[in-house]
Amino acid sequence: MSSDLSSLLGEGVNLVVSKDGDNFLYNEKGITTLVRLLSDGSTKLRGARVADKIVGRAAALLMALGGVREVYAETLSKGAQDVFEKYAIPCAYGTLTENIINRSGTDICPMEKAVLGIDDPEEALRAVKAKLADMSK
Repeated sequence: MSSDLSSLLGEGVNLVVSKDGDNFLYNEKGITTLVRLLSDGSTKLRGARVADKIVGRAAALLMALGGVREVYAETLSKGAQDVFEKYAIPCAYGTLTENIINRSGTDICPMEKAVLGIDDPEEALRAVKAKLADMSK
């Protein structure tokens, strides 16, 4: 299971993508790296093992779209767990939580809100991109 990749998570590393014997380390916060990998035509996620600090439903839908093979999350939401079960993606986690909370701790994460009621990974990518664009204004 990808929990062996968890040792690579830490200060400055929020996401690890392991494929074909190579580990790719990313430090961007939030869902940005997943969106970029899916948008630039990269096949890095296809068949990869992934470790991430926080995985909510939005990230899980994007990982399903990218074709990841298995996932480890330090913190996993129940919505993400449901997505991984639906797409038969094995996942392990350190902590299971009801929802992913925004950075200020006042509400549900805006990415989670963006995918409420969305089950299609392609549609989730469009919704997340729209929310990121809106937040950058």
